Amino acid sequence: MGAAGARREHPLLGMVARRHAAFSNLQRSPARGPPGRGRAASAARCDQRPRASGFGGLRPDAVPVLIQEPKADFDVVTGAFSYTGRFIARRLQALDRRIKSLTNHPRRAGTEDIQADVAPLQFTDRAALVDSLRGADVLYNTYWVRFHHGRVRFGDAVANTRILLGAARDAGVRKVVHISVSNPSEDSHLDYYAGKARVERIVRESGLAWAIVRPTLIFGPGDILINNIAWLLRRLPAFGIPGRGDYRLQPVAGEDVAEIATWAADQHDNLTVDAAGPDIIFYSEMVESIAIAVGRHPRFIYLSPRNSVLAARIIGRLVNDVTLNEPELKGLMQELLVSHERPRGTRRLDNWLLSSAETLGKTYASELDRHWR
Repeated sequence: MGAAGARREHPLLGMVARRHAAFSNLQRSPARGPPGRGRAASAARCDQRPRASGFGGLRPDAVPVLIQEPKADFDVVTGAFSYTGRFIARRLQALDRRIKSLTNHPRRAGTEDIQADVAPLQFTDRAALVDSLRGADVLYNTYWVRFHHGRVRFGDAVANTRILLGAARDAGVRKVVHISVSNPSEDSHLDYYAGKARVERIVRESGLAWAIVRPTLIFGPGDILINNIAWLLRRLPAFGIPGRGDYRLQPVAGEDVAEIATWAADQHDNLTVDAAGPDIIFYSEMVESIAIAVGRHPRFIYLSPRNSVLAARIIGRLVNDVTLNEPELKGLMQELLVSHERPRGTRRLDNWLLSSAETLGKTYASELDRHWR
């Protein structure tokens, strides 16, 4: 797509491209539909060879289907009212699936439309955990911690996930769909990504059928990072950008993540798949797109990574929260939020920014309030 065509299709990215000519050719062509309707649907239809008839006209392969036990009619989502979990819960509701949420935050603002049975997410009473999972078809696991807080470390989250999956196996759950992150590695010097990779190994060794979905940067209603960038842009005359801002990321809509996750649940084979959107953009381009959407044009100040973390800590103290920490910044600058697969998401960040401009960044979204208080 030429620069002019890109600007016509993506108004925010086009406006940014006019200011920064180097940005104009960063956009990928969109994937041909989400997994449930495009490529995945084609894959599901790929085995259409005629079969010999038998058993009174029934296909031989249809006979086992007739004697199988009915599929369980509900799924479990860890944190169905959390940020990522709510997208999955809404997708399951649209598919007429009953939902049970394992959560310690049974109701959050903005999730009133989600109808789910609720049980505690706890890892000390194994019998109760098994009972809360019994009868479920699929476990959608979004459980993780964003950073060390109090006594909770990434190692604790890894151990807790092992307990959860063991309980799911004992409860007879058919499959686990685990929500991970793009580019995890057990060799990573970033504990977040190393921990995510360790959990993926636990998923693969769980004895359950499994799918691993690796999102990049998820955007959508309830977002924290993009919302708080908008909150700062609305209030500050200048905005700090770490480094030169020329590191890439590939945002993906929460709705796309949910569609990919539910598609993965229906696949017969175990699989690992990225969840990424159609556009790869620079961080500085994303910030300017947010600024344009909310009608602000602050001065951009380019800071060293060290000073960026220091500034984030100062802002964090003012709002009594953790806004951005050093490992997160390193992962961002190392472009770990870019997929190396063809994008499966179809929804674009700039469209969501324009549709959400009236409310985006009007209030601050606290990570600590959401998960720890």
